[in-house]
Amino acid sequence: MSQNRGILPAHEIEALHGAGAIRIAAPFATGQIQPASLDLRLGGRAWRMRASFLPGPERPVSARIEALALHEIDLTQGAVLETGCVYIAELMESLALPAEIAASANPKSSTGRIDVFTRVIADRAHEFDQIEAGYDGKLYAEISPRTFPVLVRSGSRLSQVRFRRGQARLDDQGHLDLHKREKLVTSAEPSISGGVAVSVDLAGFDGSTLIGYRAKRHTGLIDVDKPAAHAMLDFWEPIHRHGRADLVLDPGEFYILASKEAVRVPPDHAAEMTPFDPLVGEFRVHYAGFFDPGFGAAEAGGAGARAVLEVRSHDVPFILEDGQIVGRLVYEKMAETPRTLYGADLKSNYQAQGLKLSKHFRA
Repeated sequence: MSQNRGILPAHEIEALHGAGAIRIAAPFATGQIQPASLDLRLGGRAWRMRASFLPGPERPVSARIEALALHEIDLTQGAVLETGCVYIAELMESLALPAEIAASANPKSSTGRIDVFTRVIADRAHEFDQIEAGYDGKLYAEISPRTFPVLVRSGSRLSQVRFRRGQARLDDQGHLDLHKREKLVTSAEPSISGGVAVSVDLAGFDGSTLIGYRAKRHTGLIDVDKPAAHAMLDFWEPIHRHGRADLVLDPGEFYILASKEAVRVPPDHAAEMTPFDPLVGEFRVHYAGFFDPGFGAAEAGGAGARAVLEVRSHDVPFILEDGQIVGRLVYEKMAETPRTLYGADLKSNYQAQGLKLSKHFRA
């Protein structure tokens, strides 16, 4: 294993497991290790909770579960998680990280695109999705379906975790230099301040008037482990442009939109979309923020890949206009270039994507 600073690639994640730093309750599933991340699997038990929580520096998660759980749920046979409820599930993976390795988590792309809000919690954590260097203990997932009820089971993969050695996030000059060298987005001169700006496309895709999708309410179940199992129109209302290239976001509604720019992540870098910037409007963009090395890269079969935007307005209606900045991509160096990139070789679901719903839906 190298000692370079940066995000650990798949072969170093495998080495962490071999060294006992990643402990697993069952052998890794096919495709569980991605080019720059590890999918996390639900374990055998979950609990319906009174409320979300952080354990704080003095307590393990199990102590808060004991105090706040309403009832225990057996995931081994599958279970329905209802909208508007908060659940905590144990994960099959636990950690005994070396002192120089930290980790951070995010929902998987397919999880964010069905509006399932999920965060990883470590014992004695004071932040969601952040795992301190040298952490030794269990991992749990907080799960809250916002729009659709979902069917999950032991082994379902809703979250993903990245491991990093040291600090390798680019500053503004680093982003500018990398864009000049690698053309990170197709904007001629993108705004770079705390990351590379990404704007929304409300002009219409592929010569049509389609600009996005709005989630329907009171739908059937989504089985998170079954791709192409659900009819798109049973769950989504297509949104078409009428006149002006803008869209009023209704409070509490969930939208799937896409970036105007094609995005590229070079093989020796990884990226993350910042989830919310209060300076650009009262809405949240992109629950699932990880972009793996090779995303959108021509050498990995992804030329022209857009960033799909999972958008939810907050307390007031908000008008989005075509080309408006809605988020920023923050790039980090890889400790080593992955041996396999995100793309065709891994049968990645969202390489070369445009405006695309999650893998669960068929046209």
